[in-house]
Amino acid sequence: MSSTASLLVLALAGLLLVTFPGLCAGTAAAHHRPNGNQCHPSGSLEGPSTGHICGECCKPGHLYPKYQCSPPVTKSTRAVMTLNNFEEGGDGGDPSECDGKYHYNTERVVALSTGWYNHGKRCGKNIRISAKGRSVLAKVVDECDSLHGCDKPHAFQPPCEPNIVDASQAVWDALDITGDEVGDYPITWSDA
Repeated sequence: MSSTASLLVLALAGLLLVTFPGLCAGTAAAHHRPNGNQCHPSGSLEGPSTGHICGECCKPGHLYPKYQCSPPVTKSTRAVMTLNNFEEGGDGGDPSECDGKYHYNTERVVALSTGWYNHGKRCGKNIRISAKGRSVLAKVVDECDSLHGCDKPHAFQPPCEPNIVDASQAVWDALDITGDEVGDYPITWSDA
């Protein structure tokens, strides 16, 4: 390949990464989030023209993928668990979708990605979450919205990935996941 062709390839690769920052953004765990290749983006959401300042907030002008689906639920569905503060004023935004209430972080509660939330059909039901040789039951109280975000009702955060179980601190504690391990953590889950 000539040096001109090599430069053209590098320029195109750079243009792709600038145009679609999600291709190379996020943590190492985000790059390995298992979604079974069953669910593909259904569109994108552009970050607001002005930024809201927080570590996980949408960035002005960035494009974020939206998902209407999630991978199929099995007896051992692979997912990524993230930490959510379900209390009023926490990073969860508005009250929970299922009951219109805020929840204490001492409760074992979760929000599921849009496809798994399934229009609220899992509301109030328990799921079993497993990690590190332990398992815990947690109640579904909210949707981790995979279609909308970057606004006040979503705490200015991007849409969720399609394979997220967003859990309260009590769930993390019950699974004995603490310290630097808290963040994007690989788990399996199933309907209880």
